[in-house]
Amino acid sequence: MLKKKNIFILSLGIMLGVFMGICGSVFAERDNPKPAVADTEETLPYDDLRTFTEIFGRIKRDYVEPVSDKKLLEDAIRGMLSGLDPHSAYLVAEEYQELKEGTTGQFGGLGIEVTMENGFVKVVSPIDDTPAQKAGIKAGDLIVRLDDQPVKGLTLADAVKIMRGEPGSKILLTVVREGGETPLKITLTRDIIKVKSVKNRMLEKGYGYVRISSFQSGTGESLKEALAALKKENGGNLKGLVLDLRNNPGGVLNAAVEVSDAFIKSGLIVYTEGRIENSEMRFNAAPDDLIDGAPIVVLINSGSASASEIVAGALQDQKRAVIMGEKSFGKGSVQTILPTSNGAAVKLTTARYYTPSGRSIQAEGIEPDITLARVKLEELEKTEFKPVKEADLSHHLQNGKGKEGLESVQEKEKETLEKDYPLFQALTLLKGISIIKK
Repeated sequence: MLKKKNIFILSLGIMLGVFMGICGSVFAERDNPKPAVADTEETLPYDDLRTFTEIFGRIKRDYVEPVSDKKLLEDAIRGMLSGLDPHSAYLVAEEYQELKEGTTGQFGGLGIEVTMENGFVKVVSPIDDTPAQKAGIKAGDLIVRLDDQPVKGLTLADAVKIMRGEPGSKILLTVVREGGETPLKITLTRDIIKVKSVKNRMLEKGYGYVRISSFQSGTGESLKEALAALKKENGGNLKGLVLDLRNNPGGVLNAAVEVSDAFIKSGLIVYTEGRIENSEMRFNAAPDDLIDGAPIVVLINSGSASASEIVAGALQDQKRAVIMGEKSFGKGSVQTILPTSNGAAVKLTTARYYTPSGRSIQAEGIEPDITLARVKLEELEKTEFKPVKEADLSHHLQNGKGKEGLESVQEKEKETLEKDYPLFQALTLLKGISIIKK
């Protein structure tokens, strides 16, 4: 069973706070984390410290403009952490507060989850129903210019500060997209981002759909409400469920465990391993299944990361769901938030997480059981030739039972196919499983 923590939240996710424009990356905070025991044979690197103080002094004396001690030391700490991996970082008091606010599902900005790649800001995923998503920003886009400011040379924190701003103000993003011949100019209007992490609807009789756009502290409870609503609308248990985790950048680890636990009756969900004792944790499922064993298809893509990968990996390893789509992002590390005495915090990678079978997702991602390539469907041009059917023959017999219900289902299928090919395939698979079970 999941043990609740007293200090803050345990979380994983890719740059969840950069949730547009606000923070650094995703975090995991533990109860009074104990420092690792130092190697008694190690000594302070005096020569290197001497070099550091020498350079510090030269900057203070020779740099073209005066620089405060505070800025130099803060930048040195940032550099020390950013050199470790893409997710470790130093958060000043303001950034630390914004990171905490990011897990509540409401914050200011554009609505994109970002990281740094080769000096440019890379979009991990746009957040549902935000300015970025509505403007057509896509996972994998590289942002190379913010208004007139080139991104090259900026830190991620600097880029985030530029993207933030007053709701209603505009910013011009210059975006390079894979396969595009020229950069795209996209103007976005900043807004207060209110993220509803769980959405649900019936695809058709018996088959439900749940979309989780991010993992927040209340996502587990919202999922329970969504499933209850689907069963009520259906008038009973579901025949199958599509769980959509596409472009979900991650978030709170507790929420990922709760979502997995909603469908798994027993066994391991996820475990973590690190160098320090309290970095090792195991999360097991409680004996319940909120959809009573109905088949599940989980949709993932390259924008599915961290907590999304925990859920997909757990359901895949426990043989509880079919994973469909593209290979996921591959973010399999745990960050611990360590508050400092000055009101700031260090976000430090302290562990890796593993799926029930022992797979590390770090830099590998989740391989779908059924791979779907990105395709664009277009309707064939209509021709004058029309094949002859029974209904076209003179004096053909009437059906006798009516066909309104069948046509209604076919219309829904056509709409789903045209708008969302992976979702159509997921629904088709669920129907096939239902037929086989009969």
